[in-house]
Amino acid sequence: MGLNRIGDVLAFVRVADSQSFTVAADRLGLSRSSVGKCIVRLEESLSTRLIHRTTRSVTLTEEGRIFYEHAMRILGEADDAEAALAQRNEIPRGRLRLDLPIAMGRLHVLPVLQDFLAQWPDLVADISFSDEYRDLVAEGIDVAIRIGGAPDSRLIRQVLAPHRYITCAAPSFLEQNGIPRSFDDIQHYDKIVFSHANGVSRWRYKVNGEDRDVSVQGRLRLGNTEAMRDAALAGLGLVQLSAFLVGEDIRQGRLIAVMTEFTREEPPICAVYPTRRHLSPKVRMFIEEIRQRWRAGPPWH
Repeated sequence: MGLNRIGDVLAFVRVADSQSFTVAADRLGLSRSSVGKCIVRLEESLSTRLIHRTTRSVTLTEEGRIFYEHAMRILGEADDAEAALAQRNEIPRGRLRLDLPIAMGRLHVLPVLQDFLAQWPDLVADISFSDEYRDLVAEGIDVAIRIGGAPDSRLIRQVLAPHRYITCAAPSFLEQNGIPRSFDDIQHYDKIVFSHANGVSRWRYKVNGEDRDVSVQGRLRLGNTEAMRDAALAGLGLVQLSAFLVGEDIRQGRLIAVMTEFTREEPPICAVYPTRRHLSPKVRMFIEEIRQRWRAGPPWH
């Protein structure tokens, strides 16, 4: 059955819903006889009877009930296609609620958002910063940027950029202490670690194709990753931080990456948003703005 039968499918659904040719004709703005011809053409093309007709009632045959379920999906897909094309002509407006990781959001997402807001004056951004995974559905958040995280069937994920951790230190620190070459070497260096309740951090590596987490303790424990970066820049020890946080410092020579042969790829950085049939223009276009800006590689590479 080709696309030229979509009008007949719609007529069939309207008749099935109303159980009346007359009511269906009124809803479609057609004559009763035109609706009848639609049903006849559809039945002939399918070589099966879909509707039992009497002077008092209209009921579906068994085949009609089966076809009705498929017809509803066909019309739903047609509505989706129409809505998707219509959305391309819409502009972002209203309030865009974002949830961003603290450091990455401030350093790398806010510059994109700043330009996005300049393009669309009818848009207002409401931003929360958190390294915890908030409930987007319950809190009405339009989109979050997340680093890794467990899958959630209520959410759709779009990959934006790769993610990895880099072990590094200031040139002055390495000149004074030497460059670590192995995991045993690391234990003898002053280290800057994230402050955990149990006092133990784990640095992440890949060895002989297998992921390996190394327990480390440091003389300097900090509960903020940007403070850890500042301490490393001051020459206070080795640190392992996300590439998005130290990539520019390494490029400029303010920090030097070590043990790079053991660096491993982590779960990627993603845009995450609640499952909906149609994405609003403000969400769809904001995600696309980030993808376009980072298409050639994220800025920290």
